[in-house]
Amino acid sequence: MSETLLLSGSAFLLGDDVNTDIHCSNKYLPGKDVAYVAQHAYEQLAPGIASRIASQGGGILVAGEHFGINSSREQATHVMHAMKVRAIVAKSFGRQFFRNAINNGLAVFECDTSSILEGQKLELDLARGLLSSEGRILQKTHPLPSEILAILSMGGLIPFLQKYPDWNFA
Repeated sequence: MSETLLLSGSAFLLGDDVNTDIHCSNKYLPGKDVAYVAQHAYEQLAPGIASRIASQGGGILVAGEHFGINSSREQATHVMHAMKVRAIVAKSFGRQFFRNAINNGLAVFECDTSSILEGQKLELDLARGLLSSEGRILQKTHPLPSEILAILSMGGLIPFLQKYPDWNFA
Protein backbone atom coordinates (compact mmCIF):
# COMPACT_ATOMS: atom_id res chain seq x y z
CA MET A 1 0.00 0.00 0.00
CA SER A 2 2.78 2.47 0.80
CA GLU A 3 3.86 3.20 -2.79
CA THR A 4 0.60 5.03 -3.57
CA LEU A 5 0.39 6.81 -0.24
CA LEU A 6 3.52 8.87 -0.98
CA LEU A 7 3.13 10.93 -4.14
CA SER A 8 5.32 13.59 -5.68
CA GLY A 9 5.44 15.85 -8.70
CA SER A 10 5.48 19.39 -9.93
CA ALA A 11 2.55 21.68 -9.13
CA PHE A 12 0.28 22.77 -11.99
CA LEU A 13 -1.99 25.58 -10.85
CA LEU A 14 -5.66 26.10 -11.61
CA GLY A 15 -8.02 28.54 -9.92
CA ASP A 16 -11.25 28.41 -7.95
CA ASP A 17 -14.53 26.82 -9.06
CA VAL A 18 -12.99 24.43 -11.59
CA ASN A 19 -15.90 22.56 -13.10
CA THR A 20 -14.34 19.42 -14.57
CA ASP A 21 -17.53 18.71 -16.51
CA ILE A 22 -16.58 21.59 -18.80
CA HIS A 23 -12.81 21.41 -18.74
CA CYS A 24 -12.07 17.71 -19.14
CA SER A 25 -15.20 15.90 -20.24
CA ASN A 26 -15.79 14.38 -23.65
CA LYS A 27 -19.41 15.48 -23.29
CA TYR A 28 -18.32 18.66 -25.08
CA LEU A 29 -16.21 16.82 -27.65
CA PRO A 30 -18.58 14.19 -29.11
CA GLY A 31 -16.80 11.27 -30.70
CA LYS A 32 -13.47 12.10 -29.03
CA ASP A 33 -11.85 9.55 -26.77
CA VAL A 34 -10.28 10.09 -23.35
CA ALA A 35 -6.76 10.37 -24.81
CA TYR A 36 -7.83 13.21 -27.09
CA VAL A 37 -9.66 15.04 -24.31
CA ALA A 38 -6.59 14.63 -22.06
CA GLN A 39 -4.46 16.49 -24.61
CA HIS A 40 -6.81 19.49 -24.43
CA ALA A 41 -7.96 19.40 -20.82
CA TYR A 42 -8.16 22.69 -18.93
CA GLU A 43 -7.18 24.74 -22.00
CA GLN A 44 -9.74 27.42 -21.10
CA LEU A 45 -8.20 27.87 -17.65
CA ALA A 46 -4.51 27.28 -18.23
CA PRO A 47 -3.51 27.15 -21.90
CA GLY A 48 -0.89 24.47 -22.54
CA ILE A 49 -1.26 22.80 -19.15
CA ALA A 50 -1.83 19.33 -20.63
CA SER A 51 1.38 19.49 -22.65
CA ARG A 52 3.33 20.89 -19.68
CA ILE A 53 2.13 18.00 -17.49
CA ALA A 54 3.00 15.53 -20.26
CA SER A 55 6.50 16.98 -20.64
CA GLN A 56 7.08 16.34 -16.91
CA GLY A 57 5.77 12.78 -17.13
CA GLY A 58 2.89 13.73 -14.84
CA GLY A 59 2.28 16.06 -11.95
CA ILE A 60 -0.03 17.35 -9.26
CA LEU A 61 -2.96 19.65 -10.02
CA VAL A 62 -3.34 22.44 -7.48
CA ALA A 63 -6.57 24.43 -7.26
CA GLY A 64 -8.46 26.73 -4.97
CA GLU A 65 -12.01 26.42 -3.70
CA HIS A 66 -14.59 23.99 -5.08
CA PHE A 67 -12.51 21.83 -7.43
CA GLY A 68 -14.80 19.54 -9.40
CA ILE A 69 -17.97 21.39 -8.43
CA ASN A 70 -21.04 20.00 -10.25
CA SER A 71 -19.00 17.09 -11.61
CA SER A 72 -20.86 13.83 -11.46
CA ARG A 73 -19.30 12.07 -14.46
CA GLU A 74 -16.39 9.74 -13.81
CA GLN A 75 -14.91 10.68 -17.20
CA ALA A 76 -13.07 13.58 -15.58
CA THR A 77 -11.00 11.20 -13.43
CA HIS A 78 -10.28 8.99 -16.45
CA VAL A 79 -9.02 12.05 -18.34
CA MET A 80 -6.80 13.04 -15.42
CA HIS A 81 -5.36 9.52 -15.26
CA ALA A 82 -4.60 9.78 -18.99
CA MET A 83 -2.88 13.10 -18.28
CA LYS A 84 -0.79 11.32 -15.61
CA VAL A 85 -2.12 13.55 -12.85
CA ARG A 86 -0.86 11.89 -9.66
CA ALA A 87 -3.05 13.83 -7.24
CA ILE A 88 -5.17 16.93 -6.86
CA VAL A 89 -4.53 19.37 -4.03
CA ALA A 90 -7.30 21.92 -3.48
CA LYS A 91 -8.80 24.11 -0.77
CA SER A 92 -12.09 22.25 -1.19
CA PHE A 93 -13.73 19.74 -3.52
CA GLY A 94 -17.18 19.16 -4.90
CA ARG A 95 -18.37 16.12 -2.96
CA GLN A 96 -19.38 14.08 -6.04
CA PHE A 97 -16.01 14.69 -7.64
CA PHE A 98 -14.18 13.87 -4.40
CA ARG A 99 -15.90 10.50 -4.22
CA ASN A 100 -15.45 9.79 -7.94
CA ALA A 101 -11.74 10.52 -7.61
CA ILE A 102 -11.32 8.06 -4.76
CA ASN A 103 -13.49 5.42 -6.44
CA ASN A 104 -11.26 5.71 -9.51
CA GLY A 105 -7.96 5.68 -7.63
CA LEU A 106 -7.10 9.38 -7.99
CA ALA A 107 -5.64 10.86 -4.81
CA VAL A 108 -7.20 14.05 -3.44
CA PHE A 109 -5.75 16.26 -0.71
CA GLU A 110 -7.70 19.11 0.86
CA CYS A 111 -5.71 22.01 2.33
CA ASP A 112 -4.82 25.67 1.91
CA THR A 113 -3.12 26.05 -1.48
CA SER A 114 -2.47 29.79 -1.47
CA SER A 115 1.30 29.48 -0.94
CA ILE A 116 1.94 26.84 -3.63
CA LEU A 117 3.76 28.09 -6.72
CA GLU A 118 3.53 26.88 -10.34
CA GLY A 119 6.20 24.25 -10.93
CA GLN A 120 7.00 23.83 -7.23
CA LYS A 121 8.07 20.27 -6.38
CA LEU A 122 5.50 18.77 -4.02
CA GLU A 123 5.43 15.64 -1.90
CA LEU A 124 2.19 14.26 -0.47
CA ASP A 125 2.04 11.82 2.41
CA LEU A 126 -1.62 10.81 2.36
CA ALA A 127 -1.33 8.52 5.38
CA ARG A 128 0.06 11.31 7.57
CA GLY A 129 -1.82 14.24 6.00
CA LEU A 130 1.34 16.12 5.04
CA LEU A 131 2.12 18.32 2.04
CA SER A 132 5.80 19.15 1.73
CA SER A 133 8.19 20.81 -0.68
CA GLU A 134 11.91 20.09 -0.63
CA GLY A 135 11.66 18.59 2.86
CA ARG A 136 9.74 21.53 4.33
CA ILE A 137 6.17 20.92 5.52
CA LEU A 138 3.79 23.33 3.80
CA GLN A 139 0.49 22.00 5.16
CA LYS A 140 -0.66 19.47 7.71
CA THR A 141 -4.22 18.25 7.61
CA HIS A 142 -6.20 15.24 8.73
CA PRO A 143 -4.98 12.09 7.04
CA LEU A 144 -7.46 10.24 4.87
CA PRO A 145 -9.27 7.38 6.63
CA SER A 146 -7.68 3.94 6.32
CA GLU A 147 -10.56 2.73 4.14
CA ILE A 148 -9.93 5.49 1.60
CA LEU A 149 -6.18 4.88 1.71
CA ALA A 150 -6.83 1.19 1.03
CA ILE A 151 -9.06 2.00 -1.95
CA LEU A 152 -6.44 4.39 -3.37
CA SER A 153 -3.64 1.87 -2.84
CA MET A 154 -5.58 -0.70 -4.90
CA GLY A 155 -6.18 1.74 -7.76
CA GLY A 156 -9.86 2.36 -7.01
CA LEU A 157 -13.02 0.88 -5.57
CA ILE A 158 -13.58 -1.89 -8.15
CA PRO A 159 -10.11 -3.45 -7.75
CA PHE A 160 -10.45 -3.05 -3.98
CA LEU A 161 -13.82 -4.85 -3.89
CA GLN A 162 -12.53 -7.59 -6.19
CA LYS A 163 -9.78 -8.33 -3.70
CA TYR A 164 -11.74 -7.52 -0.50
CA PRO A 165 -15.46 -8.11 -1.20
CA ASP A 166 -16.18 -8.18 2.53
CA TRP A 167 -14.10 -5.02 3.26
CA ASN A 168 -11.85 -7.10 5.51
CA PHE A 169 -8.46 -5.66 4.51
CA ALA A 170 -6.84 -5.04 7.89
